[in-house]
Amino acid sequence: MQAAKDDINTRADVILLVDNFYAKVRTDTLLAPVFSHVNWPQHLPVMYDFWSSVLFGDMTYSGNPLAKHLPLKIGTEHFTRWLELFTKTVDEHFQGFNANEAKTRANLVAQLFQYKMGLLKT
Repeated sequence: MQAAKDDINTRADVILLVDNFYAKVRTDTLLAPVFSHVNWPQHLPVMYDFWSSVLFGDMTYSGNPLAKHLPLKIGTEHFTRWLELFTKTVDEHFQGFNANEAKTRANLVAQLFQYKMGLLKT
């Protein structure tokens, strides 16, 4: 029997999620090349703020994430893989309302970005 997992309740939980997720991204054959230019020590705290803001409404994130993704050479397959890895990471570490909310919000972000990038038809 698998032990129950805690929900995403604290910034430390967000850090655990983000660190483990991007560890997968950095070794993924499809996504790693897209993220090869990233300064990880600078980027990860921004992602901690983003997901803390999304999940807890703490307003620690300010920025325009879409603008940073527009120049990237990515397609729907990249978003699909990103969502797969994100969902897998959430499920490996957490369960509960915020864990489900994180997966829902990630899906919404991916859909919005793809739409704004002209990758999805209306």
